[in-house]
Amino acid sequence: MAIPKAPINRIIKEAGAERVSAEAVDALVAYLEADAAAVSKKAIEYAKIAKRQTVKADDIALAIDKE
Repeated sequence: MAIPKAPINRIIKEAGAERVSAEAVDALVAYLEADAAAVSKKAIEYAKIAKRQTVKADDIALAIDKE
C-alpha cells in the first residue's frame, strides 16, 4: 500500500467516527489508491497529448473533472 493507514484513520475520525475498524481503513485506502491510479493514468494521457513528459497539476485537475 502506497497510502499510509494512519492519515486515513485520522480523516475518518475527523469526519465524525468515534471508532474505526482496521478493515474500514483498509477498504478506504484500497479505494483511494485505485481512484488515484485511474486519475493518474488519465493525467498522463493529457500530458502526452500536450507533448509533455511532465504531468502538471492542470492535467490532474482535468482528469478529475472528466470522471
